[in-house]
Amino acid sequence: KLEFMERTLAIIKPDAVAARSTGAILQRAEGAGFSIVAMRLVRLSKRDAEGFYAVHRERPFFSELTAFMSSGPSVVLALAAPDAIKRWRALMGATDPAQAEEGSLRREFGRSIENNATHGSDGLETAAFELNYFFRGLELG
Repeated sequence: KLEFMERTLAIIKPDAVAARSTGAILQRAEGAGFSIVAMRLVRLSKRDAEGFYAVHRERPFFSELTAFMSSGPSVVLALAAPDAIKRWRALMGATDPAQAEEGSLRREFGRSIENNATHGSDGLETAAFELNYFFRGLELG
């Protein structure tokens, strides 16, 4: 039986890249059954970060978030797996690493709500927007 492979965007954020956790996070993703369909190392400009997080423009944390996301390189990934969005969010854990489940990526690699190591799409529409933002025009097989 062929399973539908859903896609999600994942980001290894600047704090985790700077801490040299990229390989460990990639290994955890693959070990959890995700296929890496596409991957790029990017250095977001403040403007790129503002475009990506435009949905949060009116939120009080917007300026800090976009400054952080443009503070250093990130690794953006298109991940595929059955139920990828829900499964990646579960693997990441809660936004606040202190509240994240034992064994989750954010618990292991995050340092604070602001520096929480990873990002993941929160739904199908968001995933479509986010994947297109970084992998525009690519066939994500």
